Amino acid sequence: MRILAFESSAIAASVAYWRDGAQVASAFQASGLTHSSTLLPMAQSLLANAGLSMADVDVLAVAHGPGSFTGLRIGVSLVKGLAFERDLPCVGVSTLEALANCMPRRDAVLCAVMDARAGQVYHANFDLSGEVPVRLCEDRAVTLAELREELSAIDRPVLLAGDGAHLLTDAGEPVSENLRLQNAYGVARLAARVYAAGGDFSAAALRPEYLRLPQAERERLAKMRKE
Repeated sequence: MRILAFESSAIAASVAYWRDGAQVASAFQASGLTHSSTLLPMAQSLLANAGLSMADVDVLAVAHGPGSFTGLRIGVSLVKGLAFERDLPCVGVSTLEALANCMPRRDAVLCAVMDARAGQVYHANFDLSGEVPVRLCEDRAVTLAELREELSAIDRPVLLAGDGAHLLTDAGEPVSENLRLQNAYGVARLAARVYAAGGDFSAAALRPEYLRLPQAERERLAKMRKE
């Protein structure tokens, strides 16, 4: 199986090419440039430098959330466009679970955490002791206080990864810097298992998973409640 995977859920953008259970090529940047201007050129350059083309892709994959509303829309829209053009299946995977799939095996609990602003984080916990990460809770948006309380009750080492890891250094140990941010490697690794399990992987079925309403909609509803 040959997978071209994309990750654009936060400040980092990355692309990975996965073939028969192993990563063949990857590109990563956290420069702060807009993903709409960098993600497709990164993919085109990665394929060209590896002597590949879209004809060498069987499946497209993308982190479909949670994460930045703009970043998720860019990644999902790009994958849908490529899928429609070439009639390829596309797999959307959890940003947080993909992050866990970047981690080496370890007898520890990974807290995958992203800064959701407004006093909240996107979060999920995973057991890293097996061959693949095992989910311990659903993706959710919680306050930092709520998450700190939950992590304090875990009686195993707690590792922190994601762009929100720095917010919880009093509650766990951040993973090494090279593993901390979201990466398309984890998207590809997770997507391979998800695709093998079967499902509707049409471009029409792919959509972002935001977990909460966009800021403008939250502000509109808050204003309506006050009125």
